[in-house]
Amino acid sequence: MNADTGYEVVIGLEVHAQLLTKTKLFCGDTIVFGQPPNTQVSAISLAHPGTLPKLNREAIRLAITLGLATHSEIVQQNYFARKNYFYPDLPKGYQISQHTTPICKGGYVEITVGSEKRTVRLNRIHIEEDAGKSVHEGETAYTQLDFNRAGTPLLEIVTEPDLRSSEEAAAYVTTLRKLVRHLGVCDGNMEEGSLRCDVNISVRPKGEPKLGTKVEIKNLNSIRYIRKAIESESAALIAKHKRGETILQQTKGLDDSTFTTYVIRTKEDEDDYRYFPEPDLPPFIVTNEQIEAIRQSMPPLQSEIKNNLLQEHKLSEYDASQLSEDIELATYFLQVANETANAKAAANWVIGPVKNYLAENDLSIDTIPVRPETIARLIQLIDESVITYGIASQKIFPHLLNNPEADVRQYIQEQGLQVQSGNEIDTLIDASLTKHAEKITAYKKGKKGLLSLFVGEVMKLSKGKANAEEVTRKILEKLN
Repeated sequence: MNADTGYEVVIGLEVHAQLLTKTKLFCGDTIVFGQPPNTQVSAISLAHPGTLPKLNREAIRLAITLGLATHSEIVQQNYFARKNYFYPDLPKGYQISQHTTPICKGGYVEITVGSEKRTVRLNRIHIEEDAGKSVHEGETAYTQLDFNRAGTPLLEIVTEPDLRSSEEAAAYVTTLRKLVRHLGVCDGNMEEGSLRCDVNISVRPKGEPKLGTKVEIKNLNSIRYIRKAIESESAALIAKHKRGETILQQTKGLDDSTFTTYVIRTKEDEDDYRYFPEPDLPPFIVTNEQIEAIRQSMPPLQSEIKNNLLQEHKLSEYDASQLSEDIELATYFLQVANETANAKAAANWVIGPVKNYLAENDLSIDTIPVRPETIARLIQLIDESVITYGIASQKIFPHLLNNPEADVRQYIQEQGLQVQSGNEIDTLIDASLTKHAEKITAYKKGKKGLLSLFVGEVMKLSKGKANAEEVTRKILEKLN
């Protein structure tokens, strides 16, 4: 990421994931996104005198689910704490969170950056309530407060400072987002704020073991913004180092119009929060039986998915590895494979055209308009020699991306995309061999690589509508 090899960028991330509960963390208020301001509130979430919180059990289950999936230690003796800070959009004036007893300690998440695999260590996963929203709209000079989100259950997932580039940070958040979606812990919708990220970043001269002074960039709600924030701030920090300037511990935001950071506040330590046990909530205990029950109810994880792909679908080690590294792609593959007996072709489609489309457009699998059963239909038509894979992937698939409800057979007929065979192929083969007549003698003298020249010429003449295997077989018959 950074062209200046004299410095190392050190990054730790704090990801806030909104839990998929029906109600808030400490009361029965609903948490449906997009409702009118202050319509999902009650006396409890508005902190009226005499009201008391009551813990949402589902939040505990979801937290343990993610902890098990990330190889964390589940803390069985647990309690909540008060985090004292000025929250204009939390009516209590403090946040109920966890401090010395996070629900999950340690653990790790495995990521892939390019061809390199990395393990990102987790420091902790803890439960806390979200704040509301400060709104600055219209001509009013006043801050408007929407308490709909106040009290929404969150998991804060904190890494160790193991990341070294914007690419690694993006890979980590992408992997984590897919994991929480697969587990049903969080819907992962970054645009709606269900998944947000704070970046802790510092720089140091290469070879220096001591961490530099960190800067925190708050509330980044897209992978793109995470990349831009890291790239902008690391460049600024390196420039300050070179000028010999003192780097202050600051909390910053990202200006998404210029992709530069701006200061929100300077110097903030844990002592500022004055944590103490929440007096209105009793401690809670997680039993071994509860942990095991949650483990048994979880969907299969990466290693289990890979084994299933190898054993049940007879995929190669490569295909199984490619799919199991991306749980959402693996799920899509299984949906395709459920509609066709040709599992190898299903894997080729998902690893090839489907994955490429998602990567090129920076999209997640749930946004692809082409349904799994449509991919299975294309596989069937290829297996029946109605169309070729090249025609299906290069012409029909792009059409379906824009017209997902299109009738595939009708489109094939209208565009004349059917496979050419029989006399048509013989005519094209004769034309190819005539064009390269001088190469035939060389082929017969041992230059067998020329076969691909003849086949390629026929495929070119047929505009990709010939079956390459049939063409190869017929050419060999003629040459021999």
